[in-house]
Order: sequence, then structure tokens, then C-alpha cells
Amino acid sequence: MKKSKELSVMLKNMAHEWKWLFGYIAKYKFTIILYILLGTVGTVMSLGVTVASKYLIDAVVGHTDSVIVKYALIVIGLAVFQYVFSALTSWITAVVSTKTNNEIRREIYAHILMAQWRDISGFHSGDLLNRLEGDVGVVANGVISFIPSIFMRSIQFFGALAIVLYYDKTMALLALMSAPFLFLSSRFLIRTMRKFNKESRELNGKILSYSEESIQNIQIIKSFDLIKQYINNFETLLTDYRSVRLSYDKFSILMTLCLSLTGVIVSYACYGWGVYRLWQGAISFGVMSTFLQISGILTSSFASLASLAPTAVTIATSAGRIMEITSFEEETDSDREKALDVLESARGKGVVLDVENVTFRYPDADFDVLKDVSFKVSPGETVALIGPSGEGKTTMLKLLLGLMKPVSGRITLTSPDDKSIEISDSTRRFCSFVPQSVNIFSGSVAQNLRIVKPDASDEEIREVLRLAELSEFVYSLPEGADTVIGEQGANFSQGQLQRLALARALLRNAMVVLLDEATSALDIDTEKRVLNNIMTNDSDRLCIITTHRESMLKYCDRIYKIGSDGKMTELRNV
Repeated sequence: MKKSKELSVMLKNMAHEWKWLFGYIAKYKFTIILYILLGTVGTVMSLGVTVASKYLIDAVVGHTDSVIVKYALIVIGLAVFQYVFSALTSWITAVVSTKTNNEIRREIYAHILMAQWRDISGFHSGDLLNRLEGDVGVVANGVISFIPSIFMRSIQFFGALAIVLYYDKTMALLALMSAPFLFLSSRFLIRTMRKFNKESRELNGKILSYSEESIQNIQIIKSFDLIKQYINNFETLLTDYRSVRLSYDKFSILMTLCLSLTGVIVSYACYGWGVYRLWQGAISFGVMSTFLQISGILTSSFASLASLAPTAVTIATSAGRIMEITSFEEETDSDREKALDVLESARGKGVVLDVENVTFRYPDADFDVLKDVSFKVSPGETVALIGPSGEGKTTMLKLLLGLMKPVSGRITLTSPDDKSIEISDSTRRFCSFVPQSVNIFSGSVAQNLRIVKPDASDEEIREVLRLAELSEFVYSLPEGADTVIGEQGANFSQGQLQRLALARALLRNAMVVLLDEATSALDIDTEKRVLNNIMTNDSDRLCIITTHRESMLKYCDRIYKIGSDGKMTELRNV
């Protein structure tokens, strides 16, 4: 009863996943129709060769010289055409499959980037990559090939069945002896396939996540002498994956053996019946040859139809993992026009940031990280947020960036002529941001800077590097601003990377600058020069910083402390 209920739930989930898949299938209906037509022609050619062979053999046995050449040419012509057509179909399949795979991959990649931060931040990057690469590949191939496969196998099966029925009904029954076994085993097959597919996908995601994370942090692993520990942990994950794969392979081998034995029994039964009918003189050698070929086609095509069930399970399992991502609410930039209007109105003058009675709580928390917080920052002002780690400073910056929404209260940006807009994903065009952990991309210094302003001139690059106190170092290098940084800034110090992140924020030339512990890796003298350059360079810019360093506070117009209760207090003296 329990297993029956589990199967019912599983089939219901699969139906939901396939309903989602049909949304993709509809997009490629013309491609699918083309596949079906190509497959139909190929199948008809294959059956045509079988029937033509019958007439050729009968002509040879009967010494009918006048038609031997004719039937031989027909058989050879159909066979050659079949192979050429098969090659052409394979090429078209490769071209279309690659195109479809790229389109779906691009769409899922866009879903990942556009998903709300609250949803996507809970996934490990390795797991997301596994879904983007592995699961998307399974779904893309399934979208294009699964429906045509059903049509082609069905045409092959019913075409072969019609030929056998035409010559001998008993032979048709013998050829279908495997049908009851395949039907009865299908429920067990589907349930087991679903289980193994899900487990292997999840374990593969863990392996990818672990390997990606450990390789990115190889310096820490070496520094703490954790190499053997990480190798052993990785080996454990691989062992778990191997165990699942071997269990699945054992299951597949046993199922293949059962199907093969069933096929052998059916084939010999058909062979024996054909020999008996030939001995009786009821059929010719040509018909006997056709029986043997068609019985094989019947058995294999029926087995192929049955094998589409586990294929459907595999595709549905991957679809379910992708659906989890595509079901997330996406950022839509819905306030774009309004944001651009306010931005234009405030150009050269700046905006006022107004935080009014904001309360925020994470979904899985039972306390408010921020509670009834209010403050205002005008152009030219710098405000500091201080307090112990984990007390809401970075959370406030995420709210200001529109990455998350407050539970209550509102945050607005207002231009000098009173045009106002509430913070959302559309208002990020007002902001520059330097996070606690420096995020540098692979590529040159200039490429990293031009991420925020693709048309930036060499002079602009040089100027922001000067403001970040990095120009002397960069232009002392042989390649200057074209120097390749390397993955995660491998050949730069943390202080240099932090200044590069500051230069990038300055190049954006935004009205709102958010600095999250942005000078933690700098010495006091460098920090002083950098902050002086940043905070006095533009009077229409407002700046909000989080810091644990008192040296930064003297550059601030106001200082607010966020307490453990989530409330904010303005400090007069520090």
C-alpha cells in the first residue's frame, strides 16, 4: 500500500514535470515535426529493405533470372539510401540539438542571474553549475528527441507488426511474447530509475561543489596542512557516488539480461515456427527470411518503446531540478523608466537617501536583524554603520541595493526637484558597491574596471586607479592596465585587490557609494589617502560605509550603531 502510494505521488510529480517540459517542446514544434518526418522516412526505408529482400531471395531460390537483377538493385538502392539518409539525419540532429541546448542553457543561466537574491543565495555555486550543465543537457536532448522517438519507434513497431500479420498471425503473437513481461516490469523500472537518477544527480552536484570550492581555496588548504583531509573527503564523496552508480549499473545489467533472454526466447520461438512453416511448405525461403528479420525488428522496437519509460524518468528528474530554479521569482527591472527619470533629474546634484522605519527579518530566523531603523543621507555626506559582526550592517547594504526587501518600512531616493523612487532592483543604477570579500574576475586590470563602464577611456582608467592609490603599482608592470590578474587575483595582494575594487566603484561614478569593510586590508596611511580621494572627489555623491576601524570614522559626518536588538542609535562621540 505504501509503495503504491509512493508510486502514485511519483507519477503525479512526473506528470507535473512533463507538463512544464511541454512548454519547451511547444517552442520547438517545427524542429520536432522535422525529426518525425526524417525518422519516418528512415523507418519506412528500413522496412522496405526487409520486404524487398524477401522478393530477392524468392527470385534467387526460384531461379527467376529476369527479376533477380531488378530486386537486387532495389535492395541495394534502398540500403544505400537508408545509410545516406541516416547520415544526413544525424548531421541535422547534431546541428539542431546544439542550437537547442545553447538556447535552453542561455535561458536557465538568465533565470539564475535574474532570480531574487533571497532564493538563489541558498544554492551552492557547484550545484547551480551541475543543474546548468548536466540537467540542462538531459532536458535539451529530451525536448528534441523524446517525442520523435515515440513516433519513430511506434511506426517501426506497427509497420513490422502489419507485415507479419499479413503473412502469418501466429508469428505476430510469438513476436509479441515479451510484451507482458515488459509491461509488468515497467512500474518497478520507473520507480527504481527515478530513485537512482535523483541520488546520482544530487551526489554529482555535491562532488562538483566540493571540488570547485576546494580548488578556489587551495591556498588555505595548503596553509593549514589540510591536503590529505580534503583528498580523503573527496574520495568519500566519490565512493558514495560509485556506490550509487554501481547499484544502478547492477540494476541495468540485470534488466538488460532479462530483456535479452526474453528476446532470445522470442527470436528462437519465431525461428522455430518459421522452420516448421517452411518444412510444411506453407511459406517460401523469402518469407522465412522476412519473418526472422521482422521478428527481430518487432522485439527490438517494442523493447525500445518500453525503454522510453526510464528515459522519460531521467528527463523528468532533471526537469524537476531545473524547475526548482525557474520557479523562483525574478527581478524584472519594472521601475526602469521611473528610475531613469529620477536619475536624469538628479544628475550633477545627487539624491537624498531616506530610510524610514525599516524592519527586516530573514525567513528562517525568529528575530529581527533590523528593527524600526530610520536615517537620512544627503549628497556630499558620508555615514558610517558600526556594531559587532552579524548585527545587520551588511544586511542594511543589501536592502539599499534592492537585493532584499524590508518586512516593513520603506527606503527611497529623492532628487532635488522631489522626484522620488522606492528602492528596488531598478535603483541599482544609482549605486556603486565594494563588498567585504573582494570579487575580481579573471582578465586584465582594465577589463575588470570596464565591467561597470565598457566605454571607459584609458584616461578614465588611469584616473580611478590614481584615486584608489593603485596607479603607480599598475603602470610599473610590463603590461600596465592590460596586466592579467589571474583567477581570484592570484598575483595581486589583498590590499591591491581591495583598491582595485574601489577603483571599479569609482569608475561607475554613481550617486550612492556603499563600502562594506572596504579598507580592511589597507594600512592606515594608504587608507587615509584613498578615503580622502573618494570622499572629497565629488560633492553630489553620498557614501555609506560599514567598518570596525576607528580610523575611518573621522571621515564620516554621522555614525550609527546597530545593536543586537536590531535597533539603530546615532552616536555623537566615538
